[in-house]
Amino acid sequence: MFEEGQYFAPLTKKGDGSVSVELSAGHPGLEDPTYRERRDRIATAAARWTSGDPPPLIDYTDAEHEVWRVVCEDLRDKHRHYACREYLDGKEAFGLPEDHVPQLAELSAALAPLTGFAYQPAAGLVPLREFYGALADHRFWATQYVRHHSVPLYTPEPDVLHEVVGHGNTLADTRFTQLYEAAGAAVRRVESDEALQFVSKVFWFTLEFGVVHEPDGLKAYGAGILSSPGEIEEFRQMTIRPLDLVEMGTTDYDITHYQEVLFAAGSFGQLQDVVGGFWDTCTDDSIEAMRLAA
Repeated sequence: MFEEGQYFAPLTKKGDGSVSVELSAGHPGLEDPTYRERRDRIATAAARWTSGDPPPLIDYTDAEHEVWRVVCEDLRDKHRHYACREYLDGKEAFGLPEDHVPQLAELSAALAPLTGFAYQPAAGLVPLREFYGALADHRFWATQYVRHHSVPLYTPEPDVLHEVVGHGNTLADTRFTQLYEAAGAAVRRVESDEALQFVSKVFWFTLEFGVVHEPDGLKAYGAGILSSPGEIEEFRQMTIRPLDLVEMGTTDYDITHYQEVLFAAGSFGQLQDVVGGFWDTCTDDSIEAMRLAA
């Protein structure tokens, strides 16, 4: 389920308004009390955020800045080799720093003249309708914590590197943000849980884990691939299928492993026509007919 795709660790709210993050077994930071306290503080800041206010400023540590630097350095050449043209255009326009973790407020300021999108802080799991509904308003929910320093090239859940290096560079290009906005509008249009899940699965297999054929080979445009130093080197070895809305919208997936099946667009234009066109026009009835055809 795509709700699992927003696989933030569960939160427990306390009487004073603070929250505690429940890390899963095997999480790199599970036995690190300093890291766990840090996660709690960052999540609490987001939980106390009010819409209309600027995102909370996070006092990132030297260790967190170093994780950001290591990941950005690792991905630099991989992006040049494996990322699609539209992503690279967005990355150049956005101009993310590679030596420190940027604040959500400064990222929003940089996106404003490019696409009008802005970030807002997420404390934990964002309900599907709320997460996608924000896209229709040019808002993107994002975590602000940094993955555990012991394994900088791995994270079991989406952290600020995924939200910014993965999604941020796409949020800087209007060819992408037209798709984000269309997905958000589709979720606001549909009413049934089945239609919502169908739309979200199409999002998963495209804007999270999509690939596209370019003249010089298969390239990635999905944020999940482009923010993963390991998966970006493996995606060409996976089972590659052509875009198929019915198959994407009804295929289950495992979030704990590299995606074994990917759907490739013949071009970015085809992605816009097929997936963007679907999100622009889908209804509960049209999605139900597609589900029945599966």
